[in-house]
Amino acid sequence: MVAGMTWLADTRTSYDTVAVQYSDQVRNSPTENPYVRSTLALFADLVSGGPVADVGCGPGHVTAHLRKLGLDAFGIDLSPGMVDVARREYPDTRFAIGSMTDLPLADASLGGLITWWSLIHVPAEELPGVFAHFRRVLRPGGTLLVGFHEGDRINRKTQGYGGLPMNVHVHLHPVARMRTWLTAAGFAVESETVLTPADKAPAAIVFAR
Repeated sequence: MVAGMTWLADTRTSYDTVAVQYSDQVRNSPTENPYVRSTLALFADLVSGGPVADVGCGPGHVTAHLRKLGLDAFGIDLSPGMVDVARREYPDTRFAIGSMTDLPLADASLGGLITWWSLIHVPAEELPGVFAHFRRVLRPGGTLLVGFHEGDRINRKTQGYGGLPMNVHVHLHPVARMRTWLTAAGFAVESETVLTPADKAPAAIVFAR
């Protein structure tokens, strides 16, 4: 169990530390993997209009890709270091510092929201509140895309990108549990996909409205 809200401070500090190295590693990932590329294209097709928030945007690579697909996308991240990198890499895109536990967006202000492997450090007991925020800021019929590690365990990560120190817990969840949380928050789950690469943990992708 991650005590109190110290996980937020640990996550912020850890990603401030590795921001540049992480950006170097993931910069081209939206186009390199065909499953990721097709998923993001489908998301762009499903969003019926309005701004799109990339919550937990990291160095902004997915946000920028979504803009290339025609979406009015902007990014929010907990880590000031990640936001600084994103602003340097993609100066024509809007990025802001913020937490998904207290999302700084108006009610029903979004046509779409994506959280692309940015829930993985959130303790399970905090996720219902996070999904309630997502539901609050999405317009009726708005599209939600969630990407996460599939499984049923918690790993501690003490070393990260470039061998730099980190102190975060990585939470893996079964798809059925994620569906339960989303349904309880008022979402209708429309699609669930699990990718099983040979060299990595299974990756789950869920679309909901």
